Amino acid sequence: MSFAQLLDNLPLQKSRLLQRFEDLIAPKSDAEFEALAQESRTLTARNFGRTMRLFAPLYLSNECINNCRYCGFSRDNPILRVTLSLEQVVAEGRYLAQEGFRQILLVAGEHPKFVSQTYLADCVRTLAPDFSSISIEVGPMEMADYVPIIEAGAEGLVVYQETYDREVYAELHTSGPKRDFDWRLDCAERGYEAGFRRLGIGALFGLSRWQEEAVRLAAHVEYLLKHCWRSQITVSLPRLRPAAGEFQPAFSMTDRELAQLICAFRTTFPQVGIVLSTRERAALRDALVPLGVTMMSAGSHTEPGGYTGQGASDLHRTVRGRIVAPDFQEGEDMLATGQFEISDERSAAEVATVLRGSGFEPVWKDWDAGLLAS
Repeated sequence: MSFAQLLDNLPLQKSRLLQRFEDLIAPKSDAEFEALAQESRTLTARNFGRTMRLFAPLYLSNECINNCRYCGFSRDNPILRVTLSLEQVVAEGRYLAQEGFRQILLVAGEHPKFVSQTYLADCVRTLAPDFSSISIEVGPMEMADYVPIIEAGAEGLVVYQETYDREVYAELHTSGPKRDFDWRLDCAERGYEAGFRRLGIGALFGLSRWQEEAVRLAAHVEYLLKHCWRSQITVSLPRLRPAAGEFQPAFSMTDRELAQLICAFRTTFPQVGIVLSTRERAALRDALVPLGVTMMSAGSHTEPGGYTGQGASDLHRTVRGRIVAPDFQEGEDMLATGQFEISDERSAAEVATVLRGSGFEPVWKDWDAGLLAS
């Protein structure tokens, strides 16, 4: 049975594991919540030690052919756009390497004209000497299209379903290939068949009721653990942040509910990685670290060229998909528009210092392709 079929039948066919997960995210008293948090801390320490993988996103392009109401890169947003050249990507990568990063996530909007399979493979190949772990977060591809990117040196694939509610998904994705719910849903499995050793999934909380979204996401994790067992699975739990287009979410999720959700995932899936991004404010991120998080971004920018100002001379606007010359306002930064606003603006060094002060060891590198060669 495909995951799409399982998802559609989920209300009637929840496994015992998912039933337990559903109970873990139900409202809890303070005492119940503390017991859950303690169990989560214990399981995290047992399976991951007191370590935290640090990574940085490197945005290659904010061009996109999709209209997604919640996304700053949405095609009809009249934003400043750019696709970095290979030389500009190298400059951004060099900056991140100097900051200490050895794990990066290459991110781009979905636009075959600007972000092709060849372009991605060239970016990965050029960056590979400086980064032991390179993952990609781009528009879904055919299985065969991933192979040259893996051969170039990529080892991870990240794809968020955004929302697992078919009706909400259809309302939010009004045009473009991203409208195909099942094509996106099956992306992780195609990546697994192509040979990615890390698979990352997630939902964007704020698009639908968080409890229902979380159960569907947990079902996807359970499915991938059974069917893609040779790969490491990570799950991300991002909450909506302000972005171009000024989308207003209809649903909310409190800090306590986010903490409870992290604990629920950790106690249900003890060996699955949990990712926390700079969407969350610094104090909350510090508090969530011991509860189950195993991987954090730091010092992030969500715009192409954000680290070093690359691409400033190539900026343009799009108006309903049509390229027009930029009209800068006085004092406006010469930077492409970011996908969303970050909340934790600390540098990577500052985050690492706080982690060490809390008794955690920042891990800049946990993998090298040379392990396979040996």
